[in-house]
Amino acid sequence: MDISQNEPAIVVIGGGTGLSVLLKGLKRYTSRLTAMVTVSDDGGSSGRLRSELGVLPPGDIRSCLVALAETETLMDKVFQHRFLQGGSLQGHNLGNLLLVAMTEITGDFISAIREVSKVLAVRGKVLPATLEPVTLGGMMADGNRVLGETAIRDYPASIKEVFLMPECGPLPETLQAIHEADAIIIGPGSLYTSIIPNLLVKGVIEAIASSPAPKFYISNIMTEQGETDSFTAADHLKVIQKHSGKQIIDYAVVNCGKIDEERLRRYIEEKAVPVRAAADEITKMGINVIEWDLVSDTEVAWHDADKLARVILETIGEL
Repeated sequence: MDISQNEPAIVVIGGGTGLSVLLKGLKRYTSRLTAMVTVSDDGGSSGRLRSELGVLPPGDIRSCLVALAETETLMDKVFQHRFLQGGSLQGHNLGNLLLVAMTEITGDFISAIREVSKVLAVRGKVLPATLEPVTLGGMMADGNRVLGETAIRDYPASIKEVFLMPECGPLPETLQAIHEADAIIIGPGSLYTSIIPNLLVKGVIEAIASSPAPKFYISNIMTEQGETDSFTAADHLKVIQKHSGKQIIDYAVVNCGKIDEERLRRYIEEKAVPVRAAADEITKMGINVIEWDLVSDTEVAWHDADKLARVILETIGEL
């Protein structure tokens, strides 16, 4: 019997740094991981490759593959290397270029991810939210319609709602993983640009809602300028509910750990503040609140990978 079959099957949904941190923690406890990763990024190296070559943005996919790598190896560092000089190569990430090259060699993006997963000895699967080229659009508080993730982030008015153009469907593997999951985790990550785009892929909300697995939302530790200014954890959940059209969360995991003044000062320029739980509001939404010290020991107020993993696994009875 395959020992891994006794490990919990966990689906994580999101993108960006938050998702990578969560995966680093979970891989220590299970190899039955499936990461559904947003592909609407149009900035940085990913955005350049997308516009110049017409490929799906590889950046968040690459970060998740490295996060799930079996060990910290030289190859992991190679995949994360960013060119600081070199004309047209400047700013590009080597892992992004390798994923694009592997897509050309193998003939498709999914095969490229599988081959790179073998090289990095990845624990679990990393899947793009969709294989279709999509653009994230936003309806802003001032009534204007803005297209493109970067443009939405930079727009001076707050975000009212977001949408995908065109409508798109998920990979069958993603729906199968959701169906077989022992836990489904949404977040942490940028609310409108990393989390919601995944939920807008046709059929994903329905699959999550019909799954008997416990569903978690992991709240961000800090607010994010241009996306969630002054938001509480309850506000994040209201946005998810609005875009989902239904309540799909069973547990809200919120940070109750203290962030020292030195670290808080680092966020003054970004106008970011700690996310308050507003636990009473969350409870009224029919969601269980789990307050946990989730802060890492790093110089920034990020989630601690192991703390995140342990709170999930303890809640589902796997620790």
